[in-house]
Parts: sequence; C-alpha cells; structure tokens
Amino acid sequence: MASQAIESNRPGAEVFDGDAICRKKSVDLLEELGLPKGLLPMEDIQEFGYNRTTGFMWLVQRKKKVDHTFKKIKQTVSYAAEVTAFAEKGKLRKITGVKTKELMLWLSVVEVYVPEASPEKVTFKTGTGLSDSFDATAFALGE
Repeated sequence: MASQAIESNRPGAEVFDGDAICRKKSVDLLEELGLPKGLLPMEDIQEFGYNRTTGFMWLVQRKKKVDHTFKKIKQTVSYAAEVTAFAEKGKLRKITGVKTKELMLWLSVVEVYVPEASPEKVTFKTGTGLSDSFDATAFALGE
C-alpha cells in the first residue's frame, strides 16, 4: 500500500520493481548525491522510485520493518516498510520511515547530510532537533 506522497510523486518518476534492481538504483542514487552507499541497508525491496523533478525518492520493503545495527558506531536504525525522502546533493531531508535508537527511545530521523566542508562525516538530525555526526566509513556498503 503506497502512501499518498508516493502516489502524488509517481508521475514522471523512475520506478523499479524487484530487490536486486531496487538495491542497485538506491545505491547509485546515494552515490550520485555524495552520500555513503550503505545508508539504506533495507532488505527485500519491492519498489524504488525517484522523481528527479521534485527530488522525492521512496523505497518499499516487503517486510513490515528492518532493524540494522551499524557495527562501527554501535547504532541501531529501524527502517519501516516504506521509507521516503527528498533527495538533493549531499542531503536527504523530510525523511519518513527511519528511526534511530538513543538510550531507550526510538527517535525519527528527519534529515541526513554530508557537509561539503567535511565529506568524511555524516550528520543525522532527529525530529526532536537533536543531531549527531559519525564517520562516513561506518555507512559503507556491507557495514
């Protein structure tokens, strides 16, 4: 069941079906944007779409959600069945469907960016206004 945001951005978007091509296309987009290629380690992706005009991108997994722990930084991130964001150079903003665990709380991640001045860092911003930066190598493919 695709959300209204996906449906309204579907016209004019590049849309792909099937896990292998969706993973490749999402990694290609992250690389094109200058973001770490392992930032969206989702599983069994059934659809990936990207509307270059609006910058809106989405990934839909077959499972309800996937939790992934980035081992280098000991950070657990939960990816909902549907993840959306507006993509631009060095940044994903207005993200939906991604949460990070801080102490005992799950906080929504609303923005991820790589500052031009320090491309070796990735900064995550939560809906509460908190942000944290990590070494970009922690988000390499396969980490």
